[in-house]
Amino acid sequence: MEHGGETALGPSQLVPDGEWADPHPHYHRMRAETPILLQPEWDEVILTRWADCERVLRDSTFSSDASNRRNPPPADFRAGIELPPSLLFMDPPDHTRLRRLVSSAFTPRTIERLRPHVADLVAGMLDTVDPSGFDVIESLGYPLPVTVICELLGVPVEDQHLFGPWSSDASRLLDGDLDEAAVERGIFAFMQLLNYLNGLFDERRKAPQDDLVSGLIAVEEEGDRLSEEELRSIVMLLFVAGHETTMNLIGNGTVALLRHRDQWELLGSDPSLAPGAVEELLRYDGPVHLTGRIATQPSLVGDVEIEPGQGVVTLLAAANRDPARFTDPDRVDIRRPDVQHLTFSHGIHYCLGAALARLEGQEAFRQLTQRFPTLELAEEPIHRDHFVLRGYQAVHVAAG
Repeated sequence: MEHGGETALGPSQLVPDGEWADPHPHYHRMRAETPILLQPEWDEVILTRWADCERVLRDSTFSSDASNRRNPPPADFRAGIELPPSLLFMDPPDHTRLRRLVSSAFTPRTIERLRPHVADLVAGMLDTVDPSGFDVIESLGYPLPVTVICELLGVPVEDQHLFGPWSSDASRLLDGDLDEAAVERGIFAFMQLLNYLNGLFDERRKAPQDDLVSGLIAVEEEGDRLSEEELRSIVMLLFVAGHETTMNLIGNGTVALLRHRDQWELLGSDPSLAPGAVEELLRYDGPVHLTGRIATQPSLVGDVEIEPGQGVVTLLAAANRDPARFTDPDRVDIRRPDVQHLTFSHGIHYCLGAALARLEGQEAFRQLTQRFPTLELAEEPIHRDHFVLRGYQAVHVAAG
């Protein structure tokens, strides 16, 4: 959920045409030939090795605040657009203060209490599908996480149909290399979401309920701990990140398991493997492809000197398949030991919603594999045009 990092690159700079469906052969070549790639036009350094990415993500001298960049990215239509500050792009002490306000709602112990309810939601959604053909994204990947985050925040679940297009367009603002039309759609969607949430805040101020939004409003009204702008920023992040990434986890993971048939059948026969399966799927094809930092001090990464103000792209997808860290990295192995993937980032920006994403993924894959042991891909899935948040438009499946 909370992940952190300003990024500027898009697929046209990083992945050759025609390779986005499977960029990993290209990433393996990059890692072997130029594991630390300099991009002078963007004043960025791209890291592909697990050790280099992990080192930068845990190092507090690498900032998430874009104002620390010495050179703004060229031809970036986001320049000059004023959006509310986000935890994604904050450093301590503001990041520490704001994260602390919401972290108690997302601890593993707190989230584990939701497991029976999440299992019931998955069961109810799968009860309605036609095994002869359904879309995993439409039937489960989108409605499950959006329902859960709506309930946690106090957003009426009956409004969930509004949020898919808004969230999709708004989250594209994380990508670089956007044309002006995509930026305009993103800004419009962002404002639509903001207007909706402002109405919800007004309602909760008049009639507080037992939900996270009411709790944050109470904190805001205490005085100087949470401003109205910070309230909007936090709830916007929790809402968008709380379902976009898990939707991609469920879609990407389903495709990966179906393409590694033995692993689909193994999980179906032994549901106790679900926690390990989710970690392996997060490693193999995670929902967050990369994240970025900005150096604030001279720093040596590998054998490359990073200068203050220079951008650093940690290519998480490449790091998670680094053969120096993972044996046979292009194979899905749900029994793989010690899966220390970087999909949830590392350090102070470690994903706030990691426990929730894990829980939802475990219940989704556990029930999918048990209920539909003969499920197959009905057609080749097509990726969304997002780059930072990697996922599919649809995953059409049918029982074999």
